[in-house]
Amino acid sequence: MNTALKMLPAVLLALANLLHAPAAIAQGADDFPRRAVRMISPNAPGSSNDTLGRILAAKMGEVLGQQVIVENQAGASGLIAMETAKNAQPDGYTMIAASPSGLSIAPLLQKNVSYDPLNDFQFVSLYAVLPNMLVVTPSLPIRTVQELIDYCKARPGQINMASAGPGSQSHLAGVMLQLMGNFSSVHVPYKGGGPSVVAVMAGESHWTITPASSTVGPARSGRLRAIAHSLPRRTPLLEGIPTVAETIPGFSYSAWVGLLVPKATPRPVADKLRAALLKTVALPEVRDGFGKQGAEVVTNTPEEFRAMVQAEIESMRKVVKAADLKIE
Repeated sequence: MNTALKMLPAVLLALANLLHAPAAIAQGADDFPRRAVRMISPNAPGSSNDTLGRILAAKMGEVLGQQVIVENQAGASGLIAMETAKNAQPDGYTMIAASPSGLSIAPLLQKNVSYDPLNDFQFVSLYAVLPNMLVVTPSLPIRTVQELIDYCKARPGQINMASAGPGSQSHLAGVMLQLMGNFSSVHVPYKGGGPSVVAVMAGESHWTITPASSTVGPARSGRLRAIAHSLPRRTPLLEGIPTVAETIPGFSYSAWVGLLVPKATPRPVADKLRAALLKTVALPEVRDGFGKQGAEVVTNTPEEFRAMVQAEIESMRKVVKAADLKIE
C-alpha cells in the first residue's frame, strides 16, 4: 500500500501530461514554422516536377513566413528521396514533393523497397497534375484516337510506339492505352523522354504518349501532331485538343505532384502546411507558372490523395503485368 501511495503522484502527473498532450501539440503548431522548411525533390534540377516544386516553394515560403528550401535527391526512380522523407524527423520541417514514380510505380518494379507508399507517410495534398499528350508523326494520316487504333489494327507488328524506357511513364501510359483501346504496337524504348519524342518527329517511331510539357512546342510548330491528352476532361491549357477518354471511356493517366510528410508528423502541423499550400496555389503567379510547365493546379484532401494513390497502385499493377516488366 505504501509503495502504491508513493507512486500516485507520478501516475497523476503522467495522466495530466496525456490529457494536455493535444493542447501542447496544437500550441506547437501555432508558432510553426520557426525556421526554414525542407522540401525534398525526387527529381533532377531543371526537370518539370522540380521546376513546379520550386515555383511552389518560393511562394509557400512567403505564406509560411519562413523559407522553403528545395533539396534534390534524384535517382533510383524516387526511392532515395522517399526513404529520406520516411526517416526524417516528423516535425513538419521536412516535406517531399512526391510523384507516381516513387509512390505507385517503383514499389511495383523494385525489390527490397524500404517503405510502404500508403502507410509510411502522411498525405497532405496534390498540388499539380501534368497531362500526357498522345502525339503521332505528322506524315501519318492520323488525326484522332480512333484513327490511331484503326491504323494499328490494320498493320499488326508494323507500328512503333516510342517510350522513354521500360517502366517509364510513357511506356506505362502507352501500354494502358493499348489495353483499354484493344490494339497493339511494337514498343521501342529510348534512353529518355527527349530521344523518344525526337524519334516520333523523325518518323523512326510512329506515336507516343508522354508529358505535354515536352510535346506542346513541337506540336505547335508542326513537327508532331497532337491528337489527344490524358486528363479526364478538356482543359484551356491544351485548347482544342480532345481527351483520350472521349474515345476510350475511363482512360486517365497523367503525372501529378503532391506533398507528403513523415507519418508521425502532428496533424495540426500537417494541417498548417496544407493550409499554406492551398493559399499558395491560389495565387495567380503560381497558377501562371504552373501553366507554363503544362501543369494544372489540382488539390484534394489527405484522404482523397491517399485513396487516389491506392487506386493508381492497383491500376499500375495490371499495367506492369501486361507490359511483362520484371522486378529488379
